[in-house]
Amino acid sequence: MIEDAENAGLLKPGATLVEGTAGNTGLGLALVAGQKGYKLILVIPDKMSREKISNLKAMGARVVLTRSDVAKGHPEYYQDLARTLAEETDGAFFINQFGNPSNPQAHEEVTGPEIWEQMGQDLDAIVLGVGSSGTVTGLSRYFAKVAPDLEIVLADPVGSILAEYINNGVLSDKSSSWLVEGIGEDFLPTISDFTRISKAYAIGDRESMLAGRELLVKEGILAGSSTGTMMAAALKYCREQTEAKKVLTLAADTGNRYLSKMYNDFWMRDQGFIQSQQHGDLRDLIARPFESNDTITVAPDEPLANAYSRMKLYDVSQLPVIEDRNIVGFIDESDILLAVAHSDDCFDKPVSSAMVTELASVDVKDSVDDLMPIFSKDFVAIVKDGGRFLGLITRVDLLNYLRRTTDQQ
Repeated sequence: MIEDAENAGLLKPGATLVEGTAGNTGLGLALVAGQKGYKLILVIPDKMSREKISNLKAMGARVVLTRSDVAKGHPEYYQDLARTLAEETDGAFFINQFGNPSNPQAHEEVTGPEIWEQMGQDLDAIVLGVGSSGTVTGLSRYFAKVAPDLEIVLADPVGSILAEYINNGVLSDKSSSWLVEGIGEDFLPTISDFTRISKAYAIGDRESMLAGRELLVKEGILAGSSTGTMMAAALKYCREQTEAKKVLTLAADTGNRYLSKMYNDFWMRDQGFIQSQQHGDLRDLIARPFESNDTITVAPDEPLANAYSRMKLYDVSQLPVIEDRNIVGFIDESDILLAVAHSDDCFDKPVSSAMVTELASVDVKDSVDDLMPIFSKDFVAIVKDGGRFLGLITRVDLLNYLRRTTDQQ
């Protein structure tokens, strides 16, 4: 796309590339922009993993986050916002992967021949996801010429409009959100050609994430969330066949960019994708139980520097202070700030000098309603079974619990 724009005289040295992206296009653009000396602005939906965002920033891209809960036509929709930024930026070029004919052309001329050669010209079906639709459109054109009987199958996240369009010919104007990144759409890209797609499978987020994790455990392949969607769809397709077929799907992204999401047990539990043991009491709300050593803690005789470092490392703002497996206090970032603001040896002071000892506790058999008075005082709820410390419940933990409960109804 960039080279075609250069050959057409649309890009000048030092120009700014602008694009809206939720997948690998942004990473590819960052690589090429760095090599060719272009500046790069990427507009990204706010559901993207922090590893992916950090990766793009490290490669020199300016990242603009926008809402992921709005549809095309809304000014904050990532593609519409990217177009606006391109129009408002001097010397900018809007890549427009969803409407750029160079996108499918690259897959027709490069990706398709690569696949056909590497598969020894022996392939019965390909299972693909669709983002911009460049890959599926380009491959459709190529295989229409060299292997017209090859079947192309769509793997689509639940919430996207594409599976219903392929299977039933219904183009819905209503989509819902999904957590899988990089595939699924709420409109038909102008470059799309879905005429050779024979079937589509709608795969939910939970099934996608678990399929991706299973791929790592069983095959040693650390891939991203969209790969989980495609794997799940490919398995469904294969299990429906009555004769042996050679079926190809893609690992489109590395799982290193999703370690804080699909490969993080806490995040997966917060989403309701994996279940911990259910007790029917307040233990079901504790995200990081103390007994399983998941609670991040600090000891009263440790220096404040340790508490501060632990908060940064684990991205938390408060820590229970534990001594002999009993909770003796609590320290948050405000406590540390007040302790170090006017002292030269501030961070060497022990945690006990700054911790709060007035603790708000609930019994494990108390009701969820008993948490609200604690939260109204800006406290964290400390859950105990008699005198035994079980863990913490924060406002976010309660919100996650309520959302999971609502989703199950």
